Amino acid sequence: MSWLDRLKSGLKKTATALGVSRLDANDFERLEEVLIQADVGYETAAALVQQVRQARPADINALKNVLKNEIEQVLAPAAKQIPFDKTRKPFIVLVTGVNGAGKTTTIGKLGAFFKAQGLRVSFVAADTFRAGAVLQLKQWGERTGCPVYTTNQGADAAGLVFDALRQAKAAGDDIVLIDTAGRLQNKVGLMDELKKIRRVIQKVDPSGPHESILVLDATVGQNAVSQVSAFGAAVPLTGLIVTKLDGTAKGGVLLQLNTRFRLPVYAVGVGEGIDDLHAFTAAEFAESLVGDEA
Repeated sequence: MSWLDRLKSGLKKTATALGVSRLDANDFERLEEVLIQADVGYETAAALVQQVRQARPADINALKNVLKNEIEQVLAPAAKQIPFDKTRKPFIVLVTGVNGAGKTTTIGKLGAFFKAQGLRVSFVAADTFRAGAVLQLKQWGERTGCPVYTTNQGADAAGLVFDALRQAKAAGDDIVLIDTAGRLQNKVGLMDELKKIRRVIQKVDPSGPHESILVLDATVGQNAVSQVSAFGAAVPLTGLIVTKLDGTAKGGVLLQLNTRFRLPVYAVGVGEGIDDLHAFTAAEFAESLVGDEA
């Protein structure tokens, strides 16, 4: 199955929820309603419907084509690759997110991606609260051939990051991916710890972290907006990775996030396999989002 087929399959719940094919070509109020229900966001939905209305589609197929094109235009600026800078050695990537968003799995997949380019990649298991998180990252390290920097359970995460970055620098690592503890966006203490980790990174490299990526679970829908706001306030974000698009009817939230925050979407995930994380492409996403449901 091609990536586009997997993406279409993954977004089928969202496409079914939208049900564009079941609308009348002039049913603009209903179109706006279903877009909002898919967490596209009120302002974005209204703007999309206005563009469709002005196009005066003759039939439902014309409506779908206009909608796809408009969605693609909204999302096109977000479709970017992680801007790896080989002059930054190591290139430090801080990965954050709430519990269960898929941070550790995403790090493993990113490690495999960069390793395939011939780069020396290492992981930092900075989720020192959960032994299971360290074990999972070690398993990804074995699977991808990436060394994993660890410490004792319950130890200071920032201290581990400091030591790990110094070792990675001495070892000549090209990229260091830092796995942080899952934290709810409303937990002040944990957000302060994240700020501390950022400060420690800058003691090793004042320009770091070179990327601060938030991993979002697409199934949370509207709640993703508050997550981006809260994490962005703690650690200035440079991009997003959106996971679990294969299990949500809320995939439209990517449009709302783009409209509000203008952050790149570096990748989307539609499964647990090592190859199920793929560069975000606006055209493919738009086609899959509108769907072919009759």
